[in-house]
Amino acid sequence: MTTAEPSPFDFKAVLLSGFLPAALFAIGEGAIIPIIPIAADSLGASLAIAGFVASLILVGELIGDVPSGVVVARIGERNAMIGAALVSVVGLVVCTVAPNPVVLAVGVFLVGLSTAVFALARHAYMTTAIPLAVRARALSSLGGVFRFGYFVGPFIAAGVVHLTGTTQSAFWIHVVCCLAAAVTLLVLRDPATGVRGLRRPNRASRPDRQDGRDDGSTAAGDATDTGAVLVQQESHGLFRTIAANRAVLLRLGSGAGLIGAMRAGRQVILPLWAVSVGLDDATAALVIGIAGAVDFALFYTSGQIMDRWGRLASALPCMLGLSISYFLLAWSGHLDARVGWFVGIAMGMSLANGVGSGILMTLGADLAPRGNPAPFLGAWRFTGDLGQAAAPLLISGITAVATIAVASGVMGVLGLVGAGVLLRYVPRYLPRRLR
Repeated sequence: MTTAEPSPFDFKAVLLSGFLPAALFAIGEGAIIPIIPIAADSLGASLAIAGFVASLILVGELIGDVPSGVVVARIGERNAMIGAALVSVVGLVVCTVAPNPVVLAVGVFLVGLSTAVFALARHAYMTTAIPLAVRARALSSLGGVFRFGYFVGPFIAAGVVHLTGTTQSAFWIHVVCCLAAAVTLLVLRDPATGVRGLRRPNRASRPDRQDGRDDGSTAAGDATDTGAVLVQQESHGLFRTIAANRAVLLRLGSGAGLIGAMRAGRQVILPLWAVSVGLDDATAALVIGIAGAVDFALFYTSGQIMDRWGRLASALPCMLGLSISYFLLAWSGHLDARVGWFVGIAMGMSLANGVGSGILMTLGADLAPRGNPAPFLGAWRFTGDLGQAAAPLLISGITAVATIAVASGVMGVLGLVGAGVLLRYVPRYLPRRLR
């Protein structure tokens, strides 16, 4: 018996329609993130209120994660991304005309909600459009695109603010980027269906890009040796999705939350340790910047590891490496050469984090139902974002009542717990077996 060969896959077209709008959106968001607290301060907010206003973009993303899955499932990925870009423009205009910190907070929160929808729609689109054989490379590269945008955006904002002399002018960068992303999505065809514009593609007409089968199972369905709880294919809607998949969200979702926590904790604890070891601001920024470059440089390597040897080959070294780095930070506090240890540990943390680039998006895509991935992906992204939101609070709280060394040790323990969860529940399949 012969199997029908799938139609040729236009990888460049998928990358253009998936990566270009994401890059534009990320550059705009990267431009406004460092500006938000400054804008709040210029409107008379106290330091605490300015920090709260800045945090609302993450709060908006967290709150918007789960309901965004329903929105994307109902109107389609492309329409959701266009709509999210336009809603973000509304929020940004509110930010530019805000007369006080309260109105600014409303605009920032609206931007956060629209960012959740855009990110979920982009994730769901790549899940359905990318073949399983290159899925991890595509999704880790997508993560690299966003990291690039967050890196470039602040430099563009600095230049615009310098030229215009007003802090609020940085918000117009994101307005331009959102409009450009929307136009790009309107002009480019969906490479899987040929649909252009706002017309929603018929999902049933899409070629099977997941694993070459038509039995309705997910890629993770071959992981019978792991004991992993698989996603229910028949689930639709917000509450039915969460209820039907509560087991996988509690088990693998807890691992996703711990990955998010370890990554977010790194962004908080490295600057705190730089202060504790006596580094001046410029040196600290240089060390953390170089570490960030190491992290960014590994995004494609992470995808290659996952596509060739399986998801656990990336997830486990990432968590163990981060955990060991946290333990080393806690241990290095009493050493004489603390600055040298800090530099080495910062690079090691970035190396471990870079090896796991794209793992959360890839695992979510593997587990999501093939026909309607968005509702599950919304709940899945919530678990990772919840960990990212909780980690800075945990580190700050422990540092306040104990020491930064204790906070580092606690994060190291959480990393070991997360590694154990991933070892137990991440499917142990190799994508090449499913080609």
